[in-house]
Amino acid sequence: MKILIAYPPLSGPGFPTLGQNRQFQWLHRPSRIYPLVPASAATLLATHGYHVLWKDAIAQGWSWGRFERYAILAHPDMVVMETKTPVVKQHWRIIDSLKGDLPNAKFVLTGDHVTALPRETLEKCPVDYVLTGGDCDISLLGLVKHLCKGAELPAGIWHREGGEIANTGPFEPCGEPVSLPFIDRDLTDCRLYGERLYRRTPFTYTYAGRDCPHGRCTFCSWTSLFPKFRIRSPRSLADEIERLVVDRGVREIFDDTGTLPAGEWLERFCAEMIRRKLGRRVRVSCNFRSDYLLKSDLPLMKRAGFRLMKIGLESANQQTLDRLEKGLEIASFKDSLRAAKRAGLEIHLTVMLGYPWERREDAERTVRFARECMSGGLADMLQATIIVPYPGTPLYKEALENGWFRIAPDDYDRFDMSSTVLKTPDMSPEDVISLCNRCYGGFLSPGYIRRQIKSIRSFYDIRFLMRGANAVFGHLADFSKKGRGGG
Repeated sequence: MKILIAYPPLSGPGFPTLGQNRQFQWLHRPSRIYPLVPASAATLLATHGYHVLWKDAIAQGWSWGRFERYAILAHPDMVVMETKTPVVKQHWRIIDSLKGDLPNAKFVLTGDHVTALPRETLEKCPVDYVLTGGDCDISLLGLVKHLCKGAELPAGIWHREGGEIANTGPFEPCGEPVSLPFIDRDLTDCRLYGERLYRRTPFTYTYAGRDCPHGRCTFCSWTSLFPKFRIRSPRSLADEIERLVVDRGVREIFDDTGTLPAGEWLERFCAEMIRRKLGRRVRVSCNFRSDYLLKSDLPLMKRAGFRLMKIGLESANQQTLDRLEKGLEIASFKDSLRAAKRAGLEIHLTVMLGYPWERREDAERTVRFARECMSGGLADMLQATIIVPYPGTPLYKEALENGWFRIAPDDYDRFDMSSTVLKTPDMSPEDVISLCNRCYGGFLSPGYIRRQIKSIRSFYDIRFLMRGANAVFGHLADFSKKGRGGG
């Protein structure tokens, strides 16, 4: 069986941040995150003897015509795509079009939107199978074995039987990710992917866990994809990193687990990295929680090669953090960052604006807090986005119940952060976008600029600063002409 795992070209005002992204946005400056679970799916299928094709036409900048010709010539038996709310309607149209080109192929969709609303997609487009849940690699292997060998379908798969929509029951996590083979990075063309976070090259990604040990934030759609946090053993992750360093010369890694855990697991991982002397050869960055910074042995992390922690602040208002079930105390947030900075670690801070219960003064507080962290040397990078309540999240349900939507709740194309989809008490969409831009003004403070210049130690640092400046101007452009009306 020949299986094409594809990211077809999408139409929109910029570069679509689709693969492996928790939030979708059209960007002026491309950011290509390695879609690790689909890459794991390709690897798993290949190790079981199936013919796998990987085509990320988005990352390669292909036109629709070029991709369509490629698909016709490849003539796969199955086409698999990851989708997300702002582009799910495009994927419905793409499948409808490709069905005419490949009438005998089976089409499969996966991702957080179809996990939340699988029946909708089967009603709206001629897709053959919808894989719900986050273990699409294991689910896809089960589906292929069902079609080729008559094996039983795994749980969480929606399909058609006799013209009627059917399913195999609720998604259940499909075993421990530690049992999966390391991703085949040649098969999945890992050279295509990279962000502006890294300082050294070659750079790549790992994925230690699915997905977050906290797992309660009401805005996060990945809590439906991964309802149970599972983590590989520290030795397994260190084994993969060692292979990447030795075989591919990798010098920097971002682990894209929703949140890397603290405590015993982290201590054991650091010990493995130090014992193998990998901390001297590769830098590791990851998503982390601010309260974990106070619970972790940060000097040990530094010795193990950790460089940057991506930390979600989300809001400087305690009421908002509580409503989001973030589990953080704003009073101790800066203390956490200070602890990390004392250990020599860098901080990438993320915030969101446009909450339906926050007034302008609340949003202004978040902007001031974030900029103080930047100007005061507690954060090195900053990312500001608009809150988007994706289907399947508690926040989406709450928005429906409270009438917070300023657009139709199924106007999915508008969930792309080009404007606010939620009403705010005393701010227009343009006001929210302006506040996002003001966050990025923190990069222009004299104190921040001086520290960045003083931090230059090598050519890698110069390239990093140039990429960072490019990213800042790109983000300003992302929000420059947005603010569509409606609703």
